[in-house]
Amino acid sequence: MKIITDKRCLEYCLPGHPERPERVRDTVACLRKQKALPVEWLTAAAASDAAVRRAHSARHLARLEEPIDFDGDTPHFDGIGDHARRSAGAALMALELARAGDTSFSLMRPPGHHATRDQVMGFCYLNSVAIAALEALAIGAKRVAVFDFDVHHGNGTEAILVNHHGTAFFSVHQYPCYPGTGAANVGHNCFNFPVAPETPRREYRAVLSNALDALKKFKPDMVAVSAGFDAYARDPLAQGTLESEDFHWLGESLRGMGTPVFNLLEGGYSEDLPELILAYLRGLEGK
Repeated sequence: MKIITDKRCLEYCLPGHPERPERVRDTVACLRKQKALPVEWLTAAAASDAAVRRAHSARHLARLEEPIDFDGDTPHFDGIGDHARRSAGAALMALELARAGDTSFSLMRPPGHHATRDQVMGFCYLNSVAIAALEALAIGAKRVAVFDFDVHHGNGTEAILVNHHGTAFFSVHQYPCYPGTGAANVGHNCFNFPVAPETPRREYRAVLSNALDALKKFKPDMVAVSAGFDAYARDPLAQGTLESEDFHWLGESLRGMGTPVFNLLEGGYSEDLPELILAYLRGLEGK
């Protein structure tokens, strides 16, 4: 298992904000301590302008440098553009590792799947998974899928990829919930699988199975995963019902596709996040 992280992603925070440095710091500590899953640690370069501009406008990149909060959930931090570019760069490295046959996971912050082409929102500044998916097409992939199991709909990824030839977006998320999108399919390539708050765990897992079946029918040659762990039953930001075993099963299911897969951390705000990520990674590695 190759994990990409960077201690600089711990340098910014807003006291009391759920998207906090401990999410990555405590997960790194957990993974370094455990023995069941050998890990190789890597650090990536920041994403290039060329890669970022496939997903975002010049106006968006200029706004990242303005020292004004973006919304009530998404503050401005000094250097946040650099932090976001490093997170996107880790996604690009994860893509390259997957192309080489390695299992990869980007353990970085900030997350990205709410950022649209022109708007920062929902703790997200650059849409790392969309940047990587478009990079995959640019370097030769023919059919790239994004699978998003974060409890919040990846509205930014959908907005960037909708009707984009060669891509498909599959999202399983709570609805109604932030950001209020994802009730139905969009365009010819964005497939949404909404789950009501407090849906029983077995039913939630059945929806995930349906989404995975749809993903397989697309027959991708590359799968990018927005791995959010906030559908966990004890996550403070939503009303999901999944347990650690379900994230392990998700990892196993993606491994079983036999398609190159790379993974990016999105949400997940409970104190159990490190163990949930470990369960998912063990599933990806068949352990």
